[in-house]
Amino acid sequence: MRTRAAILHELGLPQPYAQSRPLRIEEIEFDSPGPGEVVVKISSAGLCHSDLSNLNGTMPKETPLALGHEAAGVVEEVGAGVTYVKPGDHVLFAFVAMCGECAMCIAGKPALCIPGHAANRAGGVLRGGTRFRLHGKPVYHHLGVTAFAERTVCAQESLVKIPDDVPLEFAAVFSCGCLTGLGAVFNVAQARPGMTIAIFGAGGVGLMALLGAVCAGATAIVVDPLQHKRQLARELGAALTIDPNAGDPGAQINEALGILGVDVAIEATAHAPVVMQALAATIPGGTAIALGITNPAATIALPPLMMVGAERTLRGSFMGASVPRRDIPKYIGLWRSGKLPIERLLSGTIGLDGLNEAFDRLAAGEVIRTMCIA
Repeated sequence: MRTRAAILHELGLPQPYAQSRPLRIEEIEFDSPGPGEVVVKISSAGLCHSDLSNLNGTMPKETPLALGHEAAGVVEEVGAGVTYVKPGDHVLFAFVAMCGECAMCIAGKPALCIPGHAANRAGGVLRGGTRFRLHGKPVYHHLGVTAFAERTVCAQESLVKIPDDVPLEFAAVFSCGCLTGLGAVFNVAQARPGMTIAIFGAGGVGLMALLGAVCAGATAIVVDPLQHKRQLARELGAALTIDPNAGDPGAQINEALGILGVDVAIEATAHAPVVMQALAATIPGGTAIALGITNPAATIALPPLMMVGAERTLRGSFMGASVPRRDIPKYIGLWRSGKLPIERLLSGTIGLDGLNEAFDRLAAGEVIRTMCIA
């Protein structure tokens, strides 16, 4: 079987990507689905900063890599033993396959699935190996998904069924963006009315966290250097927006609201120094949550007294500590009720041939969530 897909052959090519063309749209071969595997026709795929971090080499991956990890589509074919989905089902992807049997899955933490992460690191699928080929040589999978393609093959454990009436042209945003941003608010911060939550970064994940905080009845503050993103944050319900270039964000928040700090600060920038800004903005006894995927070599200088002396907590959040098959239906329900206006985050659509130019716009902070329609 064959499909067109966006293939990354070399990491770290310079911007503008419209000129260096790191992504090539090529026709690749892929195997029929093996036991436990599924072929999905991709309907929409979101452009995420995690994809950008592969292009610029911040998060190194093996190449050639068939990129993209946030997607929605329709099941076309299933392999032997597949029981969760059937042809015609509408599905979303979770970017960690959930084996359901490892210690993390049994503990209710499928975002940390041990075999799922091993498969992602290897650039393969859950049951091992790759299923794509270009000129007879292997092409690596991106996080078990490979979203920037007409069709993909994946493990059934990477899929979440959704109702047929959820519009597939933007349903992909319920995948990575919702799981990561909303999960950080609902699952990790356990947001509730009266809580103050500062969100550092107004990209797709940060603004999704904002929607979650507003939905939970918390007072939401957004910190971002770009004026147009701060404006959108205010339109989406932020009680206060802060330009970090105007001075220490924590001090600005405290002065504006007359408080000693926020209950929770969420770092959604993938810039290590912002983790410390978020922690410093919290009240004694508060919590900072780091969810941005930074360069593996990045470090922060953390004075222990900053935590011990004020009983602050700094914790990580991967995929929003989500249980995708539990949480995505809940988020769809909140969207149906009008409490999660995720359409406001959409920045237009492109085809596969427009990916390089679209990643330039994402890197420049011009867009929130662009949808690729193969």
